[in-house]
Amino acid sequence: MTAASTAGDAPTLPLLAARDLAAPLAWCAGRPVSAGQFVAEALALAERLPAAGRPINLCQDRYHFALGLAAALLRGQTSLLPPNALPETLRQVPAAGATPYLLADDAAHATAALPCLQVARPHGVAPLADVHALPRIAAGQEAVCLLTSGSTGAPQPHAKRWGALVANIGAEAERLAEALGRPGAAGLAGLTLVATVPPQHSYGLESSVLLALLGGAAFEAGRPFYPADIAQALARVPTPRALVTTPFHLKTLLRAGVPLPATGLLLSATAPLSPQLAAEAEAAFAGVLIEIYGCTEAGQVASRRTTEGDTWTTLGALRLTQEPGPDGARCSVAGGHVEQPTPLADVLVLHDARRFQLLGRANDLIHVAGKRSSLAHLNFHLNRIEGVQDGAFWLPDENPGDVARPVAFVVAPGLAPASVPALVIGALRRQLEPAFVPRRVVVVPALPREATGKLTAAALRAYALATLGAAAAARAVDGDGVGEVHIAADHPALAGHFPGRPMLPGAVLLSLVMQALEREPALRARLGAAPCIGSAKFLRPVGPGTRLRIVLQPQDSGVAFEVQAGGQAVARGRLGTTPG
Repeated sequence: MTAASTAGDAPTLPLLAARDLAAPLAWCAGRPVSAGQFVAEALALAERLPAAGRPINLCQDRYHFALGLAAALLRGQTSLLPPNALPETLRQVPAAGATPYLLADDAAHATAALPCLQVARPHGVAPLADVHALPRIAAGQEAVCLLTSGSTGAPQPHAKRWGALVANIGAEAERLAEALGRPGAAGLAGLTLVATVPPQHSYGLESSVLLALLGGAAFEAGRPFYPADIAQALARVPTPRALVTTPFHLKTLLRAGVPLPATGLLLSATAPLSPQLAAEAEAAFAGVLIEIYGCTEAGQVASRRTTEGDTWTTLGALRLTQEPGPDGARCSVAGGHVEQPTPLADVLVLHDARRFQLLGRANDLIHVAGKRSSLAHLNFHLNRIEGVQDGAFWLPDENPGDVARPVAFVVAPGLAPASVPALVIGALRRQLEPAFVPRRVVVVPALPREATGKLTAAALRAYALATLGAAAAARAVDGDGVGEVHIAADHPALAGHFPGRPMLPGAVLLSLVMQALEREPALRARLGAAPCIGSAKFLRPVGPGTRLRIVLQPQDSGVAFEVQAGGQAVARGRLGTTPG
C-alpha cells in the first residue's frame, strides 16, 4: 500500500503507486503508453474540465476512462459511474448539489439534457519524468460514486473515498502477487491486464483501471467481447498478462474453440465459478485462476483459488463477524478499507474471522413444497450439463397462493431444441431433490445478462414473463401439426367475457389457430399468400387455466383445425385461401 503524507491536517496519497514512470501503464491499439505520459495527459485534461461539477464518466475506451477519472481527481471532483448510458438513467443521476456533466469518447452519448466533454488523447504533451512530482490526492476525497440500479429504477449511490480505494487495491495486489509467486517489491510490475468487463462496474473499475494505477500493473485499453477478440487482445500484449473476466464470458470463451495464448493470471467475479470450469480454464490458459468476492457497498472482500477448494480468505485487514437475525445469521465486514461494519447480502459459513464458505445470496433462497435451496445452487447444476451454454432457474411469483414450481431457461445452441428439456430434466433429477427439478424447460437464444455477465433478478423476471407470455399466446406446433397453449388465469382477453364467468372469446381462439398455422411451414404453404378462416364452429366455452391442444391437418386444398381441451373439441373448422 502506498504511504500517505500530510499537507497540514489532511493526509494525501499519490495518484499512482510507486513505479517506473517510463514503463507502460497502458496499451492503446498495441502501443505502450508510459505512466509518465498518462499523468501528463491527465493533467492536461484536468485543465479542460469545468471548475465545478460532477462528471458522469461514460468513456468506453479504458484509457479514456482512466484519463477522465484521473483528471476529475486532480480537479477535486467525484466521478459518477452509472450502470448504463440510457437517457432515463442519466436523467436520474443524483447531483448532490453539483451540476453533473458527461465525459464521453463516443458522440452518440451526447445529450441535450447535460453538457458533454469529449475525451481523447491530447497531442504534443511531454511525459512527466520526475517521480517526486507525482500529483497527490486527499485521502478523504470522494473519488467515485458507483451507481447501481435500485428497486425503484433510480440509480442508488455508493461513494468511495480515495484512501479506501488505495487500501482496497493494495490488498488485492498483494494477494495476486502471492498467487503469481511474485511477493515483495516485484509485485504486479510488468503484468498487463485485459478486461472484458466495463470500467463503470465496481469489479471492472477495481480490477482493471485501479489495479494498474494503484497496484503497479498495466492495462489494455480496449474491452474485447467476442472470443476471437479476447484471444487477439491477449496475444497483442506482452507477457506476463492477465485476463479479467466473468464466469459467463469465460465459459463462452472456452467453448468457442479459438486458440488461447498462455495467460499467467485469470481473474473472475460477479458469480461463483464451478471447480470444473476453473480447472478447465487453468489448463487452457496455463495460468492461475483467482476469484474475487465482493459487493458494491464494501468493495473487494475476499479471494480464493477455485481449484484448491471452496474456502474464501479476506483481503488485507478485513475481518468478518456474524450476528443472529430474523432470517438467520447475517455477516458483516469491517477493517482495512471498510471503515464501518457493512452487512453482506450473502449467506456465509464462517470458519474464523478471515475464512468462510459462500452459500449464496440471502435473497437467493427459495422454498418449494417445504424444501429450501438457493438459485445459485440450482444454476450451478444447470450450467454443468454438457451442451448447456448458459442457463438460469426462475421461480414464478405471480400467483402467491399457489405452489410455485421452478422453470429453467436454457441456452444450448449446439443441441436440437426438442431434445433439451428431456436432457436437462434427466440430468437434474440425478443432482437435485424432486421439488427443484423444473417442470418446464424453455429453450431461448440468450439470457438478458448485463455487460458484466450478471443476470439480475429483475431482468430475469421481466424476461421470463415476456417469454412465457409469448409462448402461451402461440405455442409452436410440432411436425405433426399439433400445438399446445395454456390460457393463464390473468389472460387479458378474459376480462369482461363475461362477468362472474370469464371465458375466452372465439376471436382469440381463431387467432391462436392462425398463429399456430404460421409456425407450420408445410401446412402454411397450402394456403397461398392470404389464408383465411373458411368456417368455424364453437362447441364449448374455454375458461381460465385451460390447456388447449390445436390440431391442424391437410383437407382437400385447405387445412382442417380442431381446438381441444381435456380430450374434447371446443372448436373446429377449416382454413382456406382468400379468393383473388
